[in-house]
Amino acid sequence: MDSSKKTLYTADATAVGGRSGHVRSATGIIDLEMSVPEGLGGKKGATNPEELFAAGYSSCF
Repeated sequence: MDSSKKTLYTADATAVGGRSGHVRSATGIIDLEMSVPEGLGGKKGATNPEELFAAGYSSCF
């Protein structure tokens, strides 16, 4: 990587418990219970990695 390039922004998050756990951003703005999708037997009201990826990706456009 070219040493003249500057980092513009970084973000950190911690997940524990895998797909049936919890995820929290370093800022605390994201603080969510994780579960497999409800349609596949997961908890109602929890999110999953696929939803988080879709939300992040779609917000770029």
